[in-house]
Amino acid sequence: MIKLHATLLLLFCSLFSQAQNDIKQYKTYFATGSYEGKNILVLRQFKQATQQSYLIVNPETLETQIINSQQVVLKPITFQEFGISLKNTPYYKALQTARQQSLHLQDAGITHGFPKEKGITLTIDLCPSHKPLDRNIFTALIAAFQKEERPVPLALSITGKFMLGHADDIRWLQRLQKSGELDITWTNHTYNHHYNPKAPLNINFLMEPGTDLNFEILGLEQAMIERGLLPSVFFRFPGLVSNQKLVDQVTSYGLIPIGSDAWLAKGQSSHAGSLVLIHGNGNEPIGVKDFIKLLATEKATINQQQWLLYDLRSSVKNEFK
Repeated sequence: MIKLHATLLLLFCSLFSQAQNDIKQYKTYFATGSYEGKNILVLRQFKQATQQSYLIVNPETLETQIINSQQVVLKPITFQEFGISLKNTPYYKALQTARQQSLHLQDAGITHGFPKEKGITLTIDLCPSHKPLDRNIFTALIAAFQKEERPVPLALSITGKFMLGHADDIRWLQRLQKSGELDITWTNHTYNHHYNPKAPLNINFLMEPGTDLNFEILGLEQAMIERGLLPSVFFRFPGLVSNQKLVDQVTSYGLIPIGSDAWLAKGQSSHAGSLVLIHGNGNEPIGVKDFIKLLATEKATINQQQWLLYDLRSSVKNEFK
């Protein structure tokens, strides 16, 4: 009987904890204000545990944060009004540049970082996959930069399907982030990441007819926050495929599309300031192998702090400040 009561208590606590994390009324909401002495832009509004909260961004640093409504006084604005109060900020400049660099079917948005010396900005995509996370990428990074750069900065393009199907892997990454081994910028890569291998690109991925873009973006963000992940202001198109209309739609959510000028598995080599793309979902062993080889090649310059990894937020900020 005691064991039964204990089991029921644990079940109740688990359900109560889940209820506390559940988010309601998650939506796009734009407003400006001041928080802790700095100008901020509100991107989202939602309720969690009956408390109204906001997802905000510092337009100077591109750092995001979640705060409750009692911590700030806001002035609601429209997306069209961004340019009035934010036009000189790195965030707005990057957003505008990403919209203008969207003429091609593939690789729209920001594709190159801003190097102080030699080095790259690493982005790792976690597309839906039945295979486990390539943990050796992260352990290799930590080992390579343990003396020169801790925590190691990287951007993870997360999908909802990978997140829900790989809960242990996500918790493992969160532990590395909490312990100070990694500094992760969580990038929106859509909830479902639809892909039809038989369909041409112009009706594939997010351009597949019937796609619910609002759910793909906001549904993922909500699921991320419920699991303790902090959404950034960055977005990566599945397959790097888009068109002008789609780019305009994505940026209207306040998200900055990022592409890549060095997708290693496709034979694209990296150079100073590259936005390097590899997949950590177990489906791209060639790209992972090439990246670990790149780390070995640059070992001497890493030890001399002449070849480093750059934080995506800082890289974009420095490019547009």
